[in-house]
Amino acid sequence: MAQPSAVADFAADVRPRVVVLLSGVGSTMAALVEATRRPDYPAQVVAVGSDRADAGGLGFAREVGIETFVVPPGDYPDRRAWSAALADEVAARTPDLVLSAGLMRILDEVFVQRFSPRLINSHPSLLPAFPGAHAVADALAYGVRVTGATVHVMDAGVDTGPIVAQTAVPVAPDDDVASLHERIKTAERLMLIEVVAAMAGVQVQVEGRKVSLR
Repeated sequence: MAQPSAVADFAADVRPRVVVLLSGVGSTMAALVEATRRPDYPAQVVAVGSDRADAGGLGFAREVGIETFVVPPGDYPDRRAWSAALADEVAARTPDLVLSAGLMRILDEVFVQRFSPRLINSHPSLLPAFPGAHAVADALAYGVRVTGATVHVMDAGVDTGPIVAQTAVPVAPDDDVASLHERIKTAERLMLIEVVAAMAGVQVQVEGRKVSLR
């Protein structure tokens, strides 16, 4: 995928602000940044944060002019203290929406309560099936014929929050984890770009398990 030019062009940008959290290469974040380059896209990525200084997504963000920050868990005595520090860093960027796109950490309630319901996560399965870090392998091992991806409002559990959107991906007879995950990621990116656009500048309401955008 071609890299977009620096987003510093949007110095006076008034579109809703998105902060992205990740732990890895950031392919989903990069796809979202690419979408924000369209003049009609209704949101902007203003910062990318991580729990790891070596996360590849941070390098991409810096190359295209997006602010980055790192909050290493090892610098804090426990998950709650780390979550509070991460929440302070995110809040300093005044986000309208916070997106966890491959952040491989469980966020404490102290973080969730600060940003919910404008805190969403992207997960490579059709939740509530196959939560956790091995969703694609678990789906293959179970023998499902269809899997997919889910965007949900985050809570303090592991992929248990109310569902915003889902997209289905058929499982091919010759799929392995790598091939299936790649197709899921392609569908996941498209869905996430649509969800972020839909959530930009609107009110998010959660009633039980139902999410409404108004």
